[in-house]
Amino acid sequence: MTSKLEVENLDVSYDEYQVLRQVSFTLEPGKIGCMLGPSGCGKTTVLRAIAGFEPALGGRILIDRVEVSSIHYCLAPEKRNIGMVFQDFALFPNLSVADNIGFGLKSWRKKDRQGRVQELLAMIGMPAYGQAYPHRLSGGQQQRVALARAMAPRPGILLLDEPFSSMDVDLREQLAREVRDILKQENVTAMLVTHDQHEAFAIADEICVMNEGRILQCDSGYNLYHQPVDRFVADFIGQGVIIPARVENQYSVRTELGLIKGVAPIGSEQGSMVDVLIRPDDVVHDDASKESAIVVDKAFRGADFLYYLRMDSGIEVLCLAPSHHNHRINERIGIRLNVDHLVVFDRS
Repeated sequence: MTSKLEVENLDVSYDEYQVLRQVSFTLEPGKIGCMLGPSGCGKTTVLRAIAGFEPALGGRILIDRVEVSSIHYCLAPEKRNIGMVFQDFALFPNLSVADNIGFGLKSWRKKDRQGRVQELLAMIGMPAYGQAYPHRLSGGQQQRVALARAMAPRPGILLLDEPFSSMDVDLREQLAREVRDILKQENVTAMLVTHDQHEAFAIADEICVMNEGRILQCDSGYNLYHQPVDRFVADFIGQGVIIPARVENQYSVRTELGLIKGVAPIGSEQGSMVDVLIRPDDVVHDDASKESAIVVDKAFRGADFLYYLRMDSGIEVLCLAPSHHNHRINERIGIRLNVDHLVVFDRS
């Protein structure tokens, strides 16, 4: 049975250093969550605390509304009904794929154990690999076997600690989508830790962006990109630049690129100066536009170019354009804004 996970105001320290500060989030049954942030932000410590490997200095952790961690109590890891997938997969090299998957099912009846192993082999797309050994498998296949082994006992919660970090960059997003499909088939509540936002977008229903031991925003990948709550989230998620603007009214601001309108009140006084987040997809290449900028750099990305552009004032913006729009460095091109989400930060 899949479980509900609740973390409330969690504090964790290593000796005198406080690693986690007031970390709170809820993961509903069957949902996939992700802790996303730079190295050293505390995301793996969150996973270890959920698993029971790190005690809580403050706050508490509940699984299905039962307290498993607090300052006064820490339920043993083996009693939490939690499965884990590690960075290095930790497969047993002397055991076959089938025996690896069935390793945690020794207390099951033989018929039930064999049935569960075959069910998982089919689910991960490896029905013919039961008698193979880990060293004969690709990295992606080893990753799927490690996932199947962790899911075999039907844990209430599955924790994944950077499971794609040893994969080639080009494979990570594909593997993340495959893992998501498998987790959804099993209706598993899962929490992933990663520093790669593309992995997070591909696998997670909800992403918690962390920095310096705190959660800054828990939201969908779409909302993190288009509605970041602060400058760190805006900078960490996706690409973009922040440009100055003057507030025209509570729903619009004026920038060097023109007037930008939003649907939510800005909250700053009319006439005041603010900063506005501009994403590459907010800037459209348009030769008919009266606004223009100089190409100072560009990056070919297959289907499109990412252009680095400098306005006459010296302000630089990014622009995504189809790859058949191949412009030279120092060439002037026409641009216009096409902003769907107005993201404003107070300058103070």
